[in-house]
Amino acid sequence: MPICEAFGSCIPNVSWTAVTGEKLTCHAVFSNAFILLLRLWRFSLPPIEHVMGGAATPALGSQLGPEYLLLVRNCMLASFGKSPKDRVRSRRFSKLISFSTEPLFMDSFPKLNIWYRQHRECIESTCSTLAPGPGGSVSQIVEALLSMMCRKINRSAQTLTPTTSGSSNSSTSSLDDALMKLKVPAWDILEATPFVLDAALTACAHGRLSPRELATGLKDLADFLPATLGTIVSYLSAEVTRGVWKPAFMNGTDWPSPAANLSTVEQQIKKILAATGVDVPSLAIDGNGPATLPLPLAAFLSLTITYKLDKSYERFVVLVGPSLIALSSGCPWPCMPIVGALWAQKVKRWSDFFVFSASATVFHHSRDAVVQLLKSCFTSTLGLGSACIYNNGGVGTLLGHGFGSHVSGGISPVAPGIFYLRVFRSIRDVMFLTEEIVSLLMLSVRDIANGGLPKGEVDKLKKTKYGMRYGQVSLSASMTRVKHAALLGASFLWISGGYGLVQSLFTETLPSWFLSAQGLEQEVGESGVVVAMLRGYALASFAVLSGTFAWGIDTSSPASKRRPKVLEIHLEFLANALDGKVSLRCDCATWRAYVSGVMSLMVSCTPLWIQELDVGMLKRISNGLRQLNEEDLALRLLEIKGTSVMGEVAEMISQSRF
Repeated sequence: MPICEAFGSCIPNVSWTAVTGEKLTCHAVFSNAFILLLRLWRFSLPPIEHVMGGAATPALGSQLGPEYLLLVRNCMLASFGKSPKDRVRSRRFSKLISFSTEPLFMDSFPKLNIWYRQHRECIESTCSTLAPGPGGSVSQIVEALLSMMCRKINRSAQTLTPTTSGSSNSSTSSLDDALMKLKVPAWDILEATPFVLDAALTACAHGRLSPRELATGLKDLADFLPATLGTIVSYLSAEVTRGVWKPAFMNGTDWPSPAANLSTVEQQIKKILAATGVDVPSLAIDGNGPATLPLPLAAFLSLTITYKLDKSYERFVVLVGPSLIALSSGCPWPCMPIVGALWAQKVKRWSDFFVFSASATVFHHSRDAVVQLLKSCFTSTLGLGSACIYNNGGVGTLLGHGFGSHVSGGISPVAPGIFYLRVFRSIRDVMFLTEEIVSLLMLSVRDIANGGLPKGEVDKLKKTKYGMRYGQVSLSASMTRVKHAALLGASFLWISGGYGLVQSLFTETLPSWFLSAQGLEQEVGESGVVVAMLRGYALASFAVLSGTFAWGIDTSSPASKRRPKVLEIHLEFLANALDGKVSLRCDCATWRAYVSGVMSLMVSCTPLWIQELDVGMLKRISNGLRQLNEEDLALRLLEIKGTSVMGEVAEMISQSRF
């Protein structure tokens, strides 16, 4: 930040020659430091308004930025120097560099602060509402930049931009004159860049600038001051999310065409998804229709394709590359396959990466694909189904062993867990996941009880000579696998939506499930009772594990303050149901197993949760447990609360003796 602030304020009148022979100016030093700063705060993420996710997950953009970097720096320095080891390091560093240990804030870097405010304003508003006044220094820099970018076009820069009409010399200015006008501090050039981009993109949209000329102009701008890449990325990303630009037809005439290998990319995507157990026919690519991209994305893609992949451009590619992937992943289907096809044409060794990225994008656009992926995660981890490609189960089948072309004849299958870890942050609405995970957990329990076979195959086995003896497993083995299924479901719930989804599980999803028993087929006979009981225990383990992930088992986590309120709501529902005030539609065995299971886990694993609960609530739950013939559990529940319920404990002990 200090390097950016200092060198970005200098006029490039002198240059230096580095040891490597490279000629350096203050613009070059500023650009290197500025691009490194952008990468430090993960600038490649989409703008805030483009970040996907429901109310359960905070916007990713709100957690990152220069302010966050300064906050980390201030916290680290505040705790630095207190140990003897830190003092030794401090003396060693002081011989090389001196730095202030005082807290720093954005106001300490006024130029950077001004740019950052403009950066956020350009994301939130169109450039037309932020246009500079005619005749000012910013307008002159805008005209000079446009003249430099469009030097091969026999037009004036003034025809490209309606916002810079104050100069009468722009039509006769030469490239040398434009470069002389651009001998200004880098911060001033960055301030003018959004208006240059808006003018160039508008000119291209109206046919006054060809796509090839636009890409060349953007490349010239980035070569002149590489730091402008940050503004180019943020401006084009914001314009894509606004959706006001006409589509660009990637026909090979105006814009580059992906036709050479787009169908191959589509087939590879289908193979990867099929191997993962996902089939989304609604997202098939229409090979007969023209491939289109939003105009700003097409311009961004064309710019990135112009870069050579050598060391001199490496630091720029690592900035624009992730930004291009993040932006195209959030655009309508099939933008990402088109981008991947074009980049695969340029760099064949990157083909696998782009195919994998395009495959992951499917889950951004289809809720059904997300559900299928979650189901595949359960199936693979638990080793369910005779036709499953992951029969052995376990974490290895969930996460796999990497990705790449290690299988002859194409890309090797991608483990479903790797896919989910790649895409869960980009799911547009995570609130539906709670019910889906509960539903998948219940289906998994049924298959576990049936020896790992789907219901249809179990029905066939019942009609064979040996009946259900084939494939049967013990109850203890089934309980072990049910616990694994509950742990898997709780893990997916927690990473997908955090506190919000866990809270909705306790306050909304579980109560409504017991009131309606949605989507469950009633099992009959002895196996039906076992399945119902296992479902209750699975839900109990699932609930307690989810709560443990979110709130912890003690008070050390700040999130533990939310725990008592959520538990009170859930236990109020349990108490009302036990008192007969609520009519349940689930199987009685499921309900009994859930109540005894969840309270048993709380008593043995999270006793502090019980201590936080209201005494009256615990008395009601204890009475309900006694009605379920769980006297020992009811007694242990009250014992944990302590002296405030000693009377009830004594009464229960006396009743148990007589």
